[in-house]
Amino acid sequence: MRITTHLLGFPRIGAKRELKTLLEKHWQGEIDETGLLQGAKELRQKHWLLQKGAGVALSPVGDFSLYDHVLDAQLLVGAAPPRFGFDPAALTTAQYFQLARGAQGQPPLEMNKWFDTNYHYLVPEWQEDTAFRAQPDRLLSQLREAQALGVAAKPVLLGPLSLLWLGKAKGEPFDKLSLLPGLVAAYRQLLSSLRAAGAAWAQIDEPILALDLEPVWPDALRPAYEQLSQNAPKLLLASYFGSVAEHAALLKALPVAGLHLDLARAPEQIDAFIDDYPADKVLSAGVIDGRNIWRADLSPRLDQLAPLAERLGDRLWLGPSCSLLHCPFDAAAETALDAELKNWLAFSVQKLNELKTLKRGLEQGRAAIANELAGSDFARAQRRGSPRIHHSAVAQRLAALPADGYRRASPYPVRAARQQAWLKLPPLPATTIGSFPQTQAIRASRAAFKQGELSADDYRQAMEKEIELAIRRQEALGLDVLVHGEAERNDMVEYFGEQLAGFAFTAGGWVQSYGSRCVKPPILFGDVSRPGPMTVDWARYAQSLTTKPVKGMLTGPITLLQWSFVRDDLPRSEVCRQIALALNDEVRDLEAAGIRVIQIDEPALREGLPLKRAERDGYLAWAGEAFRLSCQGVDDATQIHTHMCYSTFGDILPAIADLDADVLTVETARSDMALLTDLGRFPYRNAIGPGVYDIHSPRVPGADEIRARLQQALRVIPAERLWINPDCGLKTRGWPEAEAALSAMVKVGRELREQLAQSA
Repeated sequence: MRITTHLLGFPRIGAKRELKTLLEKHWQGEIDETGLLQGAKELRQKHWLLQKGAGVALSPVGDFSLYDHVLDAQLLVGAAPPRFGFDPAALTTAQYFQLARGAQGQPPLEMNKWFDTNYHYLVPEWQEDTAFRAQPDRLLSQLREAQALGVAAKPVLLGPLSLLWLGKAKGEPFDKLSLLPGLVAAYRQLLSSLRAAGAAWAQIDEPILALDLEPVWPDALRPAYEQLSQNAPKLLLASYFGSVAEHAALLKALPVAGLHLDLARAPEQIDAFIDDYPADKVLSAGVIDGRNIWRADLSPRLDQLAPLAERLGDRLWLGPSCSLLHCPFDAAAETALDAELKNWLAFSVQKLNELKTLKRGLEQGRAAIANELAGSDFARAQRRGSPRIHHSAVAQRLAALPADGYRRASPYPVRAARQQAWLKLPPLPATTIGSFPQTQAIRASRAAFKQGELSADDYRQAMEKEIELAIRRQEALGLDVLVHGEAERNDMVEYFGEQLAGFAFTAGGWVQSYGSRCVKPPILFGDVSRPGPMTVDWARYAQSLTTKPVKGMLTGPITLLQWSFVRDDLPRSEVCRQIALALNDEVRDLEAAGIRVIQIDEPALREGLPLKRAERDGYLAWAGEAFRLSCQGVDDATQIHTHMCYSTFGDILPAIADLDADVLTVETARSDMALLTDLGRFPYRNAIGPGVYDIHSPRVPGADEIRARLQQALRVIPAERLWINPDCGLKTRGWPEAEAALSAMVKVGRELREQLAQSA
């Protein structure tokens, strides 16, 4: 028996975020296009050789993207949005980045969350007359690169149904599936080109199969794949992030050479496939978790795989559950991490070794991997028995909480009146989401402090100088509710995790969020509590500089949970309640310090929504309870804000309303203010600030653009409940961009106030 190991995708950013460095140097004019493309080529070749050395039999090709793999999929079928005026057959690198980042005259493609991950993809735009034509050159070039290195390559394509489903119809309403015949024809051209270039296998990803789909979508699979399988490499149809058991009969009957199942997220689904699995198909078992960083328990994995190997023999493949895009690169580089904790971890490189070990165990028997099994068993026992995991005081606090849902004392209208009595805000109050530009000076001070080159007092003085700068600039701009700018924060999750018990941090555990944006998720390994105040001194100092209200800024419990690598030995709901209780301590301390406007950000609320509808009500119940717990007990006059971004929110507006935040700020600019349509159908009763411009693009919006969006909002949201704000925080922008955009925003807000006063 010979087991094949393969990957669905690999971290493209590099061990030291080399891709991020290349991109940002190129955008800043420090390297030209040739330098960028050469650096990217060297990086992906390095990754292929690493995989080959680790014994991976088939390495993915086409998973490496300069910005986003969904954007790349659009371009492979010649579907650049016509509003940009680009020729897909002659698309330049500069034009590619304009699609992703926008240009002064054209906003970028909308961003959305990639299923229930924190990766952001660029949303395809479909029109009724969208035409497709294969543009295989980029993919063929990468295939030839891998072949030249002696790497057995498996091209990876986002499947046609998933690509269509993930996109958004533009113009007059139409059925997106009407585009499928033309799209399938383009895919056939791509696959034919790959076969002619020597690709024996091609992986086609259809992750939407893990969703609850309208029947027309799975019904379209068989006719589409009957065409795709002609004159093509052998096709491995891959789905992940959940169970596809309801489609088992359909998938087994498809004319493909193999199926990949996510057996880490949904191990039970194998029962729907294995009994009558076709003799002409391979089965790829995704048994290594591609979404989390815990070391695999090898003995149970072997127990899971042994009956599959007995039935399938050489037709059993092993792989991670999904692309390793969502995992950090290499835990071996974490030389400063606590040795015990490090022994519990497996990043992408370690996951390659786990695959290799499982392959050897299946082929040669358990005795051949006795040492590896012993090491895995020891790590599992050590982790379960470690006193650093469980703390009785946390459990006791949770058990003593009242079972009342943690509601505010009074309904929103009563609270709003009390808040306005002291805030005395004008109509259409203007604010920002929280962060201001993280300049090179700020980063240099933080690095010097961490390296011991800057004393604590000197670091505080440096940050206070930046806070004062942010306050003075906001006052000059005329904003009504200010923020301190978050100069002292490295990341909205990492900053809090560093100060909460139960979290650990890596030096290089980066994952890609979008484009060049990388995040370093904390490792949430144990019970969570707050040893002491985290933000109070900074907020108190900022408030001392101005008579205008300054928001206290916190990251909410759901987001701290979702954007961490979370322990897998407790229900996520219980972990989230622990975080919420710790945050409630901070909220109460902020209120006691005189900070009476407090923002608890929850951009990950929608992201955490289960893919299956049957599981959603339960999740929304405990997530909402956790948010309300985080602000339990605050006075009616304390104004609670929350913020959400880069997801679709229409289907969970009732749950968002149930959070009962006084003010909701939410991304809408990049999604064409789509939320306003949803608000027209659902009566959201609290205050809301739909973002009026996109901060993820370097383009500065014009006053006319902002005015049109605000006028659109006023048709749905009463003026007395409408706030004015950007889509998100300004951390990634420079001061000139931030000030120009905010100046236009404030100016338009004042004009509209005057118009409202005249018409009153």
